[in-house]
Amino acid sequence: MTRRSISKRVAAVTAAALVAVGTFAAGGAVAGPEKAAKPTKKQVAALFDEWNAALKTQDPEKVADLYWDDAVLLPTLSNQVRADRESRIDYFEHFLANKPVGTKIETHINVLDSNSVLDAGLYEFALTDHDTGKKSIAKARYTYEWEKRDGEWKIVNHHSSLMPEG
Repeated sequence: MTRRSISKRVAAVTAAALVAVGTFAAGGAVAGPEKAAKPTKKQVAALFDEWNAALKTQDPEKVADLYWDDAVLLPTLSNQVRADRESRIDYFEHFLANKPVGTKIETHINVLDSNSVLDAGLYEFALTDHDTGKKSIAKARYTYEWEKRDGEWKIVNHHSSLMPEG
């Protein structure tokens, strides 16, 4: 082998090594740091408890604070889709006037990943009519989609509807 062919071979091997190292480094950068742990079902269930506690404050803004700005609420006692903060506050002003207390009846939690969970099932609200004081129970089915952004869990989608059989 001539000196020139050895130099070419060394250059080719070196280039291949640099490409391999670069590919490995880029792959590491894409993979990023270790993934965060997925929340437990108990932790997800506690998110509803936080939401229910916000209802008890009777402050519609505190309840609305638990929703991301781009969240969609399909509420229990309204046919209007609430896709912005103002309309969610409007809904909760009316809903909270009935002093709702939520109780889960059946829960199904799906942890999708470390930043997304679904909580679906059946719940009921004990309500007190703000004009008459009459007590009632609203039985409903629900789905909450919680999303973690910048380390904070909030609702991104919430569907709640009265049970079809009344």
